[in-house]
Amino acid sequence: MDLLPNVFLYYFVALGVHCVHQIQWLPCQFTDEHVSLNNEGHVDTQLIHREAMLQFGQKGDAPVNPHAITFLITGSKLDLRRHLDGVEADHLECELRRYSTEGIHVHWPSQEAKEYNRWFTCTVKQNNGLFIVIGFLRHPSDQPPPGQQDYRSWPTIADTEILTTSVAVVTKTQTPSVKATLSSQQRLHCQFAIDHRGANVSVEWHRQHRGERTKLFSHNSRTRQSQGSGVGVKALAGGDASYTLPFTKMNSEGTYICSVSVNPLLGSQDIILQIEEPPRVSLNVGPVLSLLDGTDHKVVCEADNYYPLDVEINWYEQDPAVSGQRVGAPLPKMLQNILLSSHKHNQDMTYSVSAFFYLQASLRVSGKQFTCSVSHKSLRVPIKKSFILNVEEPTSWMFYLIVFFILSLLLIAVMVSALHSATKKSKQNKPY
Repeated sequence: MDLLPNVFLYYFVALGVHCVHQIQWLPCQFTDEHVSLNNEGHVDTQLIHREAMLQFGQKGDAPVNPHAITFLITGSKLDLRRHLDGVEADHLECELRRYSTEGIHVHWPSQEAKEYNRWFTCTVKQNNGLFIVIGFLRHPSDQPPPGQQDYRSWPTIADTEILTTSVAVVTKTQTPSVKATLSSQQRLHCQFAIDHRGANVSVEWHRQHRGERTKLFSHNSRTRQSQGSGVGVKALAGGDASYTLPFTKMNSEGTYICSVSVNPLLGSQDIILQIEEPPRVSLNVGPVLSLLDGTDHKVVCEADNYYPLDVEINWYEQDPAVSGQRVGAPLPKMLQNILLSSHKHNQDMTYSVSAFFYLQASLRVSGKQFTCSVSHKSLRVPIKKSFILNVEEPTSWMFYLIVFFILSLLLIAVMVSALHSATKKSKQNKPY
């Protein structure tokens, strides 16, 4: 009996999230926490995934999905939907979590009559990694925070409860993952917005790599003091906290953390920067390699100055007449007798390696195309370098002997003729 109402419910939900410009609700996962002490006295956290709905509207609105927890976002100076870049809602992933202020209570400037707040975070990701938006949701409450370890006694939330909230702070990055080549300039995007003016905002950037955390920049809006570089201080007034990395090096890799602090909230965006340097590929032979039948030649394919380490090199043999065909052409034959050199670690921390084989020339393979294919994570398609093998028959010793004999006869004939001419002239010039 409940099937038909549920079908209509989810149909209208699908209509509601179809376009982000008209979005009124968004299905979310509420990751709840149950914190307890285990037998050894250590804190044990159990994550509980619960069905929730992020609903935009006014206080008192009926829930779109009465069977889920509803986070009703009412009007404020911040509209979370404006930060979603017009992306269709079925390309968005939404997660809600509780947020601990560790017992700190600060009167929020837009506070209603209720004195205290319960805080939640709403993380919305574009599922292809185009952006991550994190919003802090404020839910007014009559109950003060239970203490510094408030996460041990979270207030219970019923499966169908409606939590009326407003957006207090938003942070966003459009570069959650960056792949950079060496010596390039990178702009790591980070922006923020707050629902009231005059807030005391602290912005910091850190780089974390292999357990080491380094502060790159910090700024406080109240003291107007800054440390470090890479962020435009004037741009901070408009909520732009983007960090510019002017010249990427190998040690630029790591996780860059943009932190925005408005007491008692601390929001951060993690941006992963990876160095990917494509290989330079070359062969030790020209476009055409001419060999005599029965001889062999060492053919080398070099992949130089790539990063990271993993690279794949294959050699193929194919008829050049069908190499450009896409339909019906036989697959190229992969060569099996390939040897790899050891990896060379260059001064700039990149790598080089070569794949070679000894090509035995025969008339059977004359005219064949040999291709070196290099694959690396920095490449969308493999780099290919090819040459054509031209095999010639060796000339026999008898041929050389005949040629030598003929040339010798011609030389003797020329010499005899010259001697005869000289003798004749000598007789003519002799006086009688």
